Amino acid sequence: MAEMNPYLQDIRSLFEAGLDLSALKGCRILITGATGLIGGCLTDVLMTSPHRDYQVYALGRNEARARQRFGCYWEEPDFHFIRHDISQPLATDIPFDYIIHAASNASPNFFKEKPVEVVKSNIMGVEYLMDYGLAHGMKRMLFVSSGEVYGEGDGRPFTETDSGYVDCATPRACYPSSKRAAETLCVAYAAEYGADVVIARPCHTYGPYFTESDNRVYAQFIRNLLDGKDLVLKSRGEQHRSWLYVVDAACALLTILLKGAKGEAYNVADAQSNISIRELAELLATAEKRQVVFDIDEANGNTTPITCATFSTEKLTRLGWQPRTAITEGLVHTLAAQRLLR
Repeated sequence: MAEMNPYLQDIRSLFEAGLDLSALKGCRILITGATGLIGGCLTDVLMTSPHRDYQVYALGRNEARARQRFGCYWEEPDFHFIRHDISQPLATDIPFDYIIHAASNASPNFFKEKPVEVVKSNIMGVEYLMDYGLAHGMKRMLFVSSGEVYGEGDGRPFTETDSGYVDCATPRACYPSSKRAAETLCVAYAAEYGADVVIARPCHTYGPYFTESDNRVYAQFIRNLLDGKDLVLKSRGEQHRSWLYVVDAACALLTILLKGAKGEAYNVADAQSNISIRELAELLATAEKRQVVFDIDEANGNTTPITCATFSTEKLTRLGWQPRTAITEGLVHTLAAQRLLR
């Protein structure tokens, strides 16, 4: 069945296209948030490399979920799972060469129900990982931030030096505000202690292996379609977003890890995949031969106040990265791969 999984085929195609991880030879790589969407894909990419000569340490809170997610690697000698909550100090002495901090719940229901935990995983996670890395010979950390740090802009694509409005006195701000603070903490460690750190700001990222509790809009759409339902929009779906297939996102993050300039932040997006929520729904519904229907709920239809969030990727493309997957293809592959998980 794995051979029929287009997601895995897309990962293999990265190496066929020349993804070079030779700089990681002999290294130990820690990925926090490894069972999340981006962390999981990063783990898959690293473990799929045809020239794997490094050790991968996948960190997460739920071992049962990790065993299910990474069952095909579990007994591999160069794969290791660490059960840990990143809001606590690491309890190990393993000298990690590279740390990728991707542990942060990006699901809107957590922003509402667990805002304190969202803040802690971002800010305290950076603190504990930086302190650990500096004490154990870390070469570099990649902090996976978010395009939400830009807040609300004026409709033009965000560049890495922009900063839009965020109402910090709201629980919903737990995510963008803590991502902003964590980025500042990263560059503060670089300035004061000489830490080598780079920052990635992914746009809205989609792909398979999301959990049943994930209520991000694309996950809700796919879950409903695979249940044989039409898509019901509670708003007009006019919010405009940059979207990126998770395999392309993982490739971008590894490019930033290996080629990014110390202390710099990089947008991760695809300028050809800037569409509205309504257009996203229509693309997915068409792929499954379903309908998009509207049941407007002005009070509860929107989960974010940001109406437009698109990104300039000129800085990232100068490192040699380009997106490989058009949004229509990526959504079809996501649907197919997620169906195989049922």
